[in-house]
Amino acid sequence: MSDRSLGSTLMLVGLMLLAVGALAWSGALSWFGRLPGDIRVERPGYRFYMPIASMMIVSVVLTVLAVVFRRLWR
Repeated sequence: MSDRSLGSTLMLVGLMLLAVGALAWSGALSWFGRLPGDIRVERPGYRFYMPIASMMIVSVVLTVLAVVFRRLWR
C-alpha cells in the first residue's frame, strides 16, 4: 500500500467517524441501544444491560466496510 492510498484511507475513515459522531450528537441515533433484541433489566440497586441486537448491527456494518475496503485497496 502506497503512502498516498494510506493517506486517503485514513481521511475516509476520519470522515466516516465524523459523520457518525455528528449523527450521535444530533440525536439521530437515539434509537440505537433500544432495539427489541437488547436485554435490559432494571431493579432497585441493580441494572443489567446487554445490547445483543445493537452489537449484531455494528458487526454487520463493520464486516461490510472491511470487505469494501479490502476490495478497493487490493
